[in-house]
Amino acid sequence: MMMKYEAVIIGGGPVGFMLASELAMAGVGTCVIERLEKPVPHSKALTLHPRTLELLEMRGILERFVSKGSKIPSGHFSMLDTRLDFSGLDTSCPYTLLLPQSKTEKLLEDHARSLGTEVFRGAEALAVTQNGEEVQTIFKDRDGSVRTITSKFAIGADGAGSTVRKQAKIEFPGTDSTVTAALGDVALLSPPPSGVLSLCTKEGGVMIVPLSPDRYRVVVISPYRTQTPKDVPVTEEELKADLLRICGTDFGLTDPSWLLDSYHDERHPAAEGLLRNTEAQTKLIDFTQAGLHLRSMMSELLAFPDVNRYVAGQISALDVRYEADRTMPPNRLNGARLPDMKLILSDGNSERLYSFLQNGTFVLLSLRQEADDHIEVKGLCTVTASLAEPNEKLRDVHTILIRPDGHVAWAVDASAPDCTQVIQKGISRWFSVTSRV
Repeated sequence: MMMKYEAVIIGGGPVGFMLASELAMAGVGTCVIERLEKPVPHSKALTLHPRTLELLEMRGILERFVSKGSKIPSGHFSMLDTRLDFSGLDTSCPYTLLLPQSKTEKLLEDHARSLGTEVFRGAEALAVTQNGEEVQTIFKDRDGSVRTITSKFAIGADGAGSTVRKQAKIEFPGTDSTVTAALGDVALLSPPPSGVLSLCTKEGGVMIVPLSPDRYRVVVISPYRTQTPKDVPVTEEELKADLLRICGTDFGLTDPSWLLDSYHDERHPAAEGLLRNTEAQTKLIDFTQAGLHLRSMMSELLAFPDVNRYVAGQISALDVRYEADRTMPPNRLNGARLPDMKLILSDGNSERLYSFLQNGTFVLLSLRQEADDHIEVKGLCTVTASLAEPNEKLRDVHTILIRPDGHVAWAVDASAPDCTQVIQKGISRWFSVTSRV
């Protein structure tokens, strides 16, 4: 039987389900094809960073995640002793959220399903081909039957070994891994006093994080095993020996439920800046005498507030800025992320900015005068308001077009020549005439 959707997403991880939710909110008929019958019980990642939390807040679902996780007001850079302070960052989410990826995936899948996304689990994509203006996705369902979906778009969210990427002959450039580490989710009969440990000496590095009352994640980077081939299995004895050598105890490690044998990034970085940051942290995992001196110096530098703020902004992804729209007049806000803020609406009521982003639409925020009544565009929410608190960055701003991800598409100052005409131009630039109501 031939099925039809506007978009097919292959891969039901966090990226696939988040994208499915965004498309569903935009009214796009979407389905997800996921090879696994059930969500993976093991978690590759354990934390959500501030910028990700902001995006969840924009969609009105942050509390679902916070209620199942633990807030941590700091982060680390290459396991250095000096922690990164997130508490002073300009965000409503100045913390990382300790939440296993398995729970994150479940919450995102539930959200996507609630918006009407159809999910085919236990389904393996076999072929993705493009024919004219359509894409045909052939997959084998959980019963072994071969089925075909016709769609306008097919999205590969199935990781480094993506079926879509390979069949579309899209390259996956990158560099080989330079450091191999060992990871295990285990029980500890004598865990660290606080349950958390981050230690780096000439004998190696160790991180221990509690996953539940009786399970811990143990990550070990040994200077004696940094070049171990990734396909060599990690053993319980190896983890115990490394812990004993580095920490003087193996913490009563027992009952491993998962072992991961590679510290290599499992997906291409979202941006070149993230790649540089990751490479810098990896380079600092150096257990030679000179390397330990460098780590000590970097830790001392992070004690300076400005340096700490700079690195924290990178790690939290709150400093990401996109290229400005070159067809619009220059403005200091163009391309920048816009933090949440309290607004006073024209009827006197107050509202948070991010509440207007919950449906995944653009927001046209007018801060100086009543918005023109004729500005009605599909996918655009028009808001007229004033700031509840003074904000120097917005002091002279007349109107801002805010993208669904909270970044500024463009901003126009009240002092700009032909301000009204520039705003109209900006709306026409980002919304086609056919999309107008």
